[in-house]
Amino acid sequence: MGRLIYLDNNATTPLDPLVLEAMMPFLTTHFANASSVTHRAGRAAAAAVENAREQVAGLIGASSREITFTSGATEAINMAIKGVFEHYRAKGSHFITCQTEHKAVLDTFAYLDKQGAEVSYLPVEADGTLDSALFESAIRKDTVMVALMYANNETGVLHPVAQIGEIAQKHDVLFFCDATQAAGKVAVDVKAIRADLLCLSAHKLYGPKGVGALYIRRRSKRIQTGALLHGGSQENRLRAGTLNVPGIVGLGKAAAIAAQNMATESARLANLRNELEVGLAKLPATFINGRGAQRLPNVSNVSFRHLRADQIMGRVPDIAIASGSACVSGTRDPSHVLKAMGLSDADAHAALRFSLGRFNTSEDIRTCIKLVFAAVEKLRATSPIWQLHEAGLTD
Repeated sequence: MGRLIYLDNNATTPLDPLVLEAMMPFLTTHFANASSVTHRAGRAAAAAVENAREQVAGLIGASSREITFTSGATEAINMAIKGVFEHYRAKGSHFITCQTEHKAVLDTFAYLDKQGAEVSYLPVEADGTLDSALFESAIRKDTVMVALMYANNETGVLHPVAQIGEIAQKHDVLFFCDATQAAGKVAVDVKAIRADLLCLSAHKLYGPKGVGALYIRRRSKRIQTGALLHGGSQENRLRAGTLNVPGIVGLGKAAAIAAQNMATESARLANLRNELEVGLAKLPATFINGRGAQRLPNVSNVSFRHLRADQIMGRVPDIAIASGSACVSGTRDPSHVLKAMGLSDADAHAALRFSLGRFNTSEDIRTCIKLVFAAVEKLRATSPIWQLHEAGLTD
């Protein structure tokens, strides 16, 4: 077994050694509760939390007072959507989202649908892009909020978030943006996109698992406090529970590193991603999903027609890649994202997601191209469906 080439960074990233170094004191000697401000050890922990809050705010152009720490993006999504639903019931219960959103958003709305909410699910174009005019036409007098991601986790396709924010503000509709995949990879500015709420997660930007953040614009009305958790006054009474100080410190450090290196790292990853796509596209009946759209610099979603993704993955055990979102990879259903883009079940099942990261090299990409290329050719050589394709008897 050779060295593992890790190309599944959209599922989770490795912990940056500098992040681990920043966390270690708070896992060992500086272990105090950040709420125990009556003594020096607790005040030191509280100061570390506030420093991390400043670092996270700096990554997205926010004020530190607008940052609430959570256990991750899924909790932040539930807190934002359910909190707005509870707080704004008197105004209305209509929400707008998109068919290609993350399951954390879609499943939360499915729950609220049973609680009396009405949700409009916008379609996307064939390249995964969203028509902002279609969004505007979906707004009603009782529309409370639009929930749209910054970047798709499976294809890397970017939503027109600046336009969405402008339209939402014009109609006095709240804009919640899931920036989990975008934060740290592309510039995210909550003021520029007019976001009222926005979430991110540490483990998507080389921080630890189990910690994330929710941005709530100060000039926006508050979401319903205690929408998920009751029990204490932590985080301005928005989220009860003892703070995960080591995790929060790690998130802050990860945010600071990402902010410092984003421009050069994004350009480097885009070059590697393009090299990968050029190499894989030389295989016949192979295409890049979302290729014509603006995308994250590190993501490539590729369909190898007349094969199944699991067949290819089984042939390349030394490469960590995915057949879709990590949250739904155990299911046998085709990707809801690719289906919304118009792909057939077969082409959706034939798709692999390559998500590059900070520690990938050009050598990794060349090796990946070589191994995947060989695997696809060998599988097709013995595939009856491929032989029919070669004979011109199928698409």
